[in-house]
Amino acid sequence: MALDAIDQQIVHILAIEPRASFRVIAAVTGISDQTAARRYRRLSEAAGLRVLGVLDGTQLGWVDWFLRLQVTPGSADSIAEALARRPDTSWVRLASGGTEIACTLQARSPEQRDALLLRGLPGSRRVAQISAHSILHNFTPGPWREITHALSPAQLAMLGPPSKPPQVPAVPPGPEDEMLLAELARDGRASHAALAAAIHWHESTVRRRMDELRRAGLLYFELDIDNRVFGMNVQAMLWLSVEPGMLDQTGRALAAHREIPFAAATTGPTNLLASAVLRDTRHLYEYLTGELAALPGVSSVQTAPIIRTLKRTGSVH
Repeated sequence: MALDAIDQQIVHILAIEPRASFRVIAAVTGISDQTAARRYRRLSEAAGLRVLGVLDGTQLGWVDWFLRLQVTPGSADSIAEALARRPDTSWVRLASGGTEIACTLQARSPEQRDALLLRGLPGSRRVAQISAHSILHNFTPGPWREITHALSPAQLAMLGPPSKPPQVPAVPPGPEDEMLLAELARDGRASHAALAAAIHWHESTVRRRMDELRRAGLLYFELDIDNRVFGMNVQAMLWLSVEPGMLDQTGRALAAHREIPFAAATTGPTNLLASAVLRDTRHLYEYLTGELAALPGVSSVQTAPIIRTLKRTGSVH
């Protein structure tokens, strides 16, 4: 699916304000409310456009881990599918000829971490090697720049700045919030009325609790879309070894590259992890030998092309 100018503007609006109403989208783009809703549905069906409600577990002491699994030939699909079905995993991908699996795991407790890393995966004869890296710092908050260039200055002024409510303390999410968070992870644009009907709460309770979580910085919304609609057909994982004294500077510089939707400092033999999205293999080569090679303090780079993505944030593909 190729995106026309209006499609790109809708994506740009949602990158800035993921829960923008169709009335706001229509006003900014100059189309009707009904056309805005119809185009959103078409983008969802044909381009995988989704808005996801995400809980920021780092504020609750949860730890994100990045896993690399080397598996026996022929077993990657079934192991990756099992990982994708777990509620604590995201971004499950097959890489490096189909014998490597890369995924992220959010451990809410040491017991949950150990159950998978020490007693779960090592027990499988089909897993030849596991490396687990704790994610220490995310250098790339906010929407990816590649999709945020379609609106004119006048349209941006109509939309206003991204909504960032002042952070105030809130009651941490409890078991009673799980259904609400699950619905938002499925559809971050669901109305308060739809959410209330799905989880059997009062609409005012849904509105209040979402507002509390957002004001506390615990709940935020992400935009997800198939990169291929922007002509970005190649994805790769990059593992960089950077001099410790240069890690913060290099991480920030890497995150500013248009090709990098995600970059983070990690533990392990390499200390900077990145996901790259590029037009084709020629673009990958030019990036590796150009912008990436010019970064300060980098002593080595490992590259693994992504063959297939089985799970993004919140959903299995």
